[in-house]
Amino acid sequence: MAPSHLSVREMREDEKPLVLEMLKAGVKDTENRVALHALTRPPALLLLAAASSGLRFVLASFALALLLPVFLAVAAMKLGLRARWGSLPPPGGLGGPWVAVRGSGDVCGVLALAPGSSAGDGARVTRLSVSRWHRRRGVGRRLRREPMRGGRDTSEPGRGRGHQ
Repeated sequence: MAPSHLSVREMREDEKPLVLEMLKAGVKDTENRVALHALTRPPALLLLAAASSGLRFVLASFALALLLPVFLAVAAMKLGLRARWGSLPPPGGLGGPWVAVRGSGDVCGVLALAPGSSAGDGARVTRLSVSRWHRRRGVGRRLRREPMRGGRDTSEPGRGRGHQ
């Protein structure tokens, strides 16, 4: 799929279930990496060690005292990520969410924007997800670029990567 066969437009209401599924799939792909990264940082390791030491006095099993804090931390992190990243943010003043649509009408990516923290900041990306089958083809780049051009339908050919 060439990026020139993509159009970027605001999401229609009938596409909402598909877009939510795409966001949830994107979270599933990254939650293990995020959990591993967060739990191997020194502050997290210190908290896990302290919890494990405290549990050794309560529980009779050393292995259970060692593994229980890790399993609980991973479960809490995964549930938190799914709740926060696996849903659409409330609508802001920027329109959207924006979807990338193939020429055949299939939605293959989604982008949600929020206003910046101060007046001159512009917009910040709150959600960006591309369908697994369309990754590494310029869909995310196109999604980030097109809403900044004024929010019009951008289905003209020749506007993809390499045709600027």
